[in-house]
Amino acid sequence: MTQTEQVFSDDEIAARLTGTLQHWYLEDGWLRRKYKTEGWKGTLMVVNAVGHLAEAAWHHPDLTVSYAFVVVKLKTHTAKGITAKDFALASKIEEVIQWQPGKEGGPLEGTPSDDQRFRYIKYDAPKS
Repeated sequence: MTQTEQVFSDDEIAARLTGTLQHWYLEDGWLRRKYKTEGWKGTLMVVNAVGHLAEAAWHHPDLTVSYAFVVVKLKTHTAKGITAKDFALASKIEEVIQWQPGKEGGPLEGTPSDDQRFRYIKYDAPKS
């Protein structure tokens, strides 16, 4: 096994699920994250974004897709566990899905969150 194929223990996984990955969790041997959306349009946007990132990374998650949520499940099948590959892809997925340009103060305004016609994802507040 290469360094990137090293399987992490449950304690190591728990230690890594902080900061930007605080909404991810370990369950049944999978690194998981549930993204809540405002409906089908938002769900498709999340699925397509995750699909693009997974294909570009050549590391493919399992997805559960419903009307108003997407569950992303990561595991390195060849290693039969959670590896650095899973954390790297989880971090990139989190960065893209939770991106809110309006909060960065740059020229991009972001989607109007106060108008239901435009909301498509339910952004998570940081855990304390």
